Amino acid sequence: MTSYDLVVRGQRIMTTAGEQPREVGVTGGRIVAIEPLGNGLDGTRVIELADDEVLLPGLVDTHVHVNEPGRTEWEGFASATRAAAAGGVTTIVDMPLNSIPPTVDVAALEVKRKVAADQAFVDVGFWGGAVPGNAGDLRGLHDEGVFGFKCFLLHSGVDEFPPLDADEMERDMAELATFDAVMIVHAEDSRAIEKAPTPHGSAYASFLASRPRGAENLAIAEVIERARWTGARAHVLHVSSSDALPMLATARRDGVRITAETCPHYLTLFAEEIADGATTHKCCPPIREASNRELLWEGLLEGTIDCIVSDHSPSTAELKLLDSGDFGLAWGGVSSLQLGLSLVWSEARRRGIGLEQVVRWMAAKPAELVGLTSKGKVALGYDADLTVFAPDAAFVVDPARLHHKNKVSAYAGRSLAGVVRRTILAGHDVDTGAGAVPRGRLLRRGSVEQVVERAAEVHAPAPDEG
Repeated sequence: MTSYDLVVRGQRIMTTAGEQPREVGVTGGRIVAIEPLGNGLDGTRVIELADDEVLLPGLVDTHVHVNEPGRTEWEGFASATRAAAAGGVTTIVDMPLNSIPPTVDVAALEVKRKVAADQAFVDVGFWGGAVPGNAGDLRGLHDEGVFGFKCFLLHSGVDEFPPLDADEMERDMAELATFDAVMIVHAEDSRAIEKAPTPHGSAYASFLASRPRGAENLAIAEVIERARWTGARAHVLHVSSSDALPMLATARRDGVRITAETCPHYLTLFAEEIADGATTHKCCPPIREASNRELLWEGLLEGTIDCIVSDHSPSTAELKLLDSGDFGLAWGGVSSLQLGLSLVWSEARRRGIGLEQVVRWMAAKPAELVGLTSKGKVALGYDADLTVFAPDAAFVVDPARLHHKNKVSAYAGRSLAGVVRRTILAGHDVDTGAGAVPRGRLLRRGSVEQVVERAAEVHAPAPDEG
């Protein structure tokens, strides 16, 4: 009888055919057997799921701002990847900005890899950046394994990552099309933002008016047309305006190579409930009205929006200006890396949407976006990146219990359904406790670079986060 490194048994295994009673055999970090429950697979380690637990694929979050190096006081690889693991996320892809230097050339990518290498509790990949003047660096970054390139169509919030105008974006898209790389775009039109009222003070309505839907709609239209003209792959980040959905659907029917994402905060929060001064909720584009939220859910169900990712964009509590509550001056970003699965599941089940669909949006589809063909599913040959999830258990969000470096949350005190009870990376339990050994890998597009060994070697503990 074959003996596996790990066997997981349970009544509820989320296979590609839905929840099934199965036994999953893992060897060498990969799923190598999936058999009907009762077949008695033999394993060096055996996990028996409780009756209220479901085995899910580990989530893939392709929109995370880790910020290290340069702004490590905002977040770092140790804290971010601990938070990811605690939320059932086994792979993150780090954004090219808010760290210093930004990931706009190969030298900066190497700096980031070196910093991340011995701190990653989950697998980590990297986006490259497209900024004015670095067109000559794009192919080199691609060859070094970034998963694509991010650009802004307005000020990014940090001076070291300047925006492209639409013509510059088109030129870069044409370059990316020659090696089939994807351009991911923060789509808000700078001219429309300049014409909008200037945000000031604690009124959320003032901030919302400063980032109108029209700015997002105009920019998304530009992305669609430039992708159409160049034949490049394009991906619209953090869609918040439901007005843009018909444009995206039409573009796809026309054969434009465009995909889109949205985020938990746009699906679970809405403008009418945001209190004045609640700068924990400030993000760009903004959280819009309840009616808009419902249309985003429809866009997901119709397939116009492909995936749900966190846009985990943390900062220090001081930058959120929690005391003054000034939306005009506070840093914009919502931290939800650890909470995404429970947030989305809580809303989805209220709408009668099954867990299988949620997992598709948060695991399989993001993996597909970046070409991680061995992640996002419980299937033969896939990485044994797994999450044990109790969908009917509940908890109340306590920011002090989050692994995020800064304990600031738009969801403080919120009751959520679904508890992550265990996270498994390549067949090994992820330990996020003090002194735990980071076993994540640094990922390259098209292949895997094993930087932090998973074997039972002796490693130095992760740096203390303070």
